[in-house]
Amino acid sequence: GIRDAGTLIRHNMKVLRGILLQDSRDFIKVWSKTSKSTIMYENGKIYFENYQNCYSCVHSEPHVLYKLPKRSKLEKFEDALLCQCPVDKTLASSSDHKPSLLALTANNWLYRLSAETGEELQRVYLSSNHKFRYLGWDVSQETLYVKSVQNKGTSLARQAGITQNTVMHLAIFHVFPLQIVGILEINKKVFGNGVTDVVLSQGVLAVSYSNKSVKLYSFEHIVQRYLTEKLTLGKQSSLPGGKTVGDVPFGIPVNIQITDCPPVLFEVSCSNNGVQIGGYPWHYIYTPPQKNHKGTHHICSLKDSTMATNGIQNMDCCSLESDWIFFHPDDSGRIIHVGPTTINVRRILGELNSGLPSKVVEDFSMTTHRNNNPTSQVTVTSSGRTVKRKFHQLDDDPDQETFRMVEYEDELDLLAIVVTNGEEGEGRAHIRLHDNLSGQLLRTVDLVEPWDEV
Repeated sequence: GIRDAGTLIRHNMKVLRGILLQDSRDFIKVWSKTSKSTIMYENGKIYFENYQNCYSCVHSEPHVLYKLPKRSKLEKFEDALLCQCPVDKTLASSSDHKPSLLALTANNWLYRLSAETGEELQRVYLSSNHKFRYLGWDVSQETLYVKSVQNKGTSLARQAGITQNTVMHLAIFHVFPLQIVGILEINKKVFGNGVTDVVLSQGVLAVSYSNKSVKLYSFEHIVQRYLTEKLTLGKQSSLPGGKTVGDVPFGIPVNIQITDCPPVLFEVSCSNNGVQIGGYPWHYIYTPPQKNHKGTHHICSLKDSTMATNGIQNMDCCSLESDWIFFHPDDSGRIIHVGPTTINVRRILGELNSGLPSKVVEDFSMTTHRNNNPTSQVTVTSSGRTVKRKFHQLDDDPDQETFRMVEYEDELDLLAIVVTNGEEGEGRAHIRLHDNLSGQLLRTVDLVEPWDEV
């Protein structure tokens, strides 16, 4: 019979994975290009010069897809997101089905450009009152938010003792088709003093404070309770001014008016305002703000904040760069903890209503190969006497084999790990490809370029 598309894709990925892991297959350098600005890669496209120049790398050698005209300082791109077209929706305009690059400019325009040609498909003017600078996904490929800079008030206002109530603004959009949900103001009257940052993720508004606490709010609840008017881009608004939504100079009005503090879903005090939520059942990872907890990661139940058994993870490493921990992006609920010499993949075991604490257990672990003996430093005194002094190297010493990066390839179900080894001062690196489920090393690929040039 005729196979469905999903079966064919899985078969193709299985074949590609097999080819990739064959020892007889070599990786060769086919192209190179340097840039003074950051080089971005996403979904088979390489972006240079702050998203002005785009190269496709799906063929045997990258080639130019488009080069945008040079932009003035006022029109430069501040941030950008790549949007992939949905396959499960029928949209009114054919251009809405095309993959596009959403770009935010310094003068508050949000552009939707064709990802293949750079052609302008749509533009929206955000505001003449608020300076927007950052783009982020609330729900990937579904809902995005545009965040303004913090409003710290003028120096004259501060000298006069005038306190600024508004902290920042968020504009939220649905992507396919591009449509405004609303703009809301984050202010001290509602959310309290000390707000340092706000992000929107998976329908949760996360507010960070200077006292190292993080509070989470339901964005769905906020919209349901405080939305004053549904807005449509290109249509007139009944809000004061009555101008066209998304046009100059009106932009988009604040149509989500939060008058009192919404219910707090969750609150925790943590170092660097960093808290991650995931796992099955739901857990969160954080580092308590107290100095004696520095370098530790605590795993607790989201339901009642009970610490999981074996819930304190500590690499106890001595390195210039700290270790990092995150929930595995494969939605398995596992946890990846990466240090310079060790990578631990953990699993959370627990029943939702058992009454017993969950347990963090090892799924698999990887370590580097290195000489851990103290290094001797030899000096000769003025009298000719030789003195040996022993000292311990840092865990991420450039002369030792060290884990540098971990990436998950979802379609091939592989973990790609960059390992450096600076023996003889050459700064060499290689990529280790591991099976995602078992951690088994499947293949090692040497990088030709020194790591400090990659």
